[in-house]
Amino acid sequence: MPTPRAEPFEIHVPDDALDDLRDRLLRWRATPDFDNDDWRYGTNGDYLSELVGYWIDEYDWRTHEAAMNAFSNYRVEIDGMPIHFLHEAGRGPTPLPLVLSHGWPWTFWDFEQVIGPLADPGAHGGDPADAFDVIVPSLPGFGFSSPLNRSGVGITTTAVLWDELMRGVLGYEHYGAQGGDWGAIVSATLGHRFADAVVGVHESLPGFLGLDYASLAPEDYGPDEADWPARMAAKMATATSHMAVHSMDPQTLAYALDDSPVGLAAWIVERRRAWGDCGGDVESRFSKDHLLTTVSVYWHTRTIGTSMRYYFENAHGEQFAPVHDRQPAVEVPSGFAVFPEDVLLVPRKVAERHANVQRWTVMEAGGHFAPAEEPECLVEDVRAFFRTLRST
Repeated sequence: MPTPRAEPFEIHVPDDALDDLRDRLLRWRATPDFDNDDWRYGTNGDYLSELVGYWIDEYDWRTHEAAMNAFSNYRVEIDGMPIHFLHEAGRGPTPLPLVLSHGWPWTFWDFEQVIGPLADPGAHGGDPADAFDVIVPSLPGFGFSSPLNRSGVGITTTAVLWDELMRGVLGYEHYGAQGGDWGAIVSATLGHRFADAVVGVHESLPGFLGLDYASLAPEDYGPDEADWPARMAAKMATATSHMAVHSMDPQTLAYALDDSPVGLAAWIVERRRAWGDCGGDVESRFSKDHLLTTVSVYWHTRTIGTSMRYYFENAHGEQFAPVHDRQPAVEVPSGFAVFPEDVLLVPRKVAERHANVQRWTVMEAGGHFAPAEEPECLVEDVRAFFRTLRST
């Protein structure tokens, strides 16, 4: 079977699609909201109205589309599935290929601020010896990796696709993997299944294969981690609603969110506020433009339904398909950047049972969306982790 060939891809939303979106926004019917200044019932109506007004009057998709197209975009069909990815060549003596994987409700564009520093460290105050060839795919059924017309696509399938992308399509013999949210577990799966090619795995969320996170107990945490269970419980209280519906009946919600851009914004922005390190002020971490670009990618590609199905697939057979029973499950060197306001905080001693932990950095700030919230900290940690693995 011939190796799939990647073709240059230009992101372009047709004018009539932008006109249709504007028309829908102008006809938005606001839902009554009261006694909800603290968002305890969900997305606050006053803020949502403000955001929609900005979307109509000030937000310019074409500006952000041009910024995306300033990078090298490609599409390739692998096993019948369209995969979109950015590919930025490293500028240094021996760039290390690095695949960056996002999660939900992320898009590939959450890595916007780290691509340049990783690919061209010399232009961003770093050492050119730390350069990476940076590859940023959109998960199957997310954004421009669409349309996805088959079921059963979760983290295991994604890892297989990514290895084919890296080795088959792009021709790399060895590469590193980095990710957050679902992308962390995809990266761990790469390290488990393809240890002959993956030199190391770096995660901004502790994604462990086969770990029952609900089994974590206070006594598992060390003295310097004593407050982690309480912090994680507070964050997870805001994460159960989407996990339930996405894992059980995502298609029902998809009809609503694919029909209403404001509903889609409400669903995504609430999670950004709840899971980011923003103290309840979502724009202290994410500008209106960033929020609306995220929502717009899902809207214009009509992928909110398939992105939510990713949870269903991972809850029904795709979450972990081991290819060996050796311990730890991820034998390749692994690095973890622990952001204190993330939704999952796993003690180091538990992490060491599941991965070959070679670097463990507890950050001073940051939440679930590390590359968008703390890009400089993430870049430095990724550089430091892979620095010792480049000769592997």
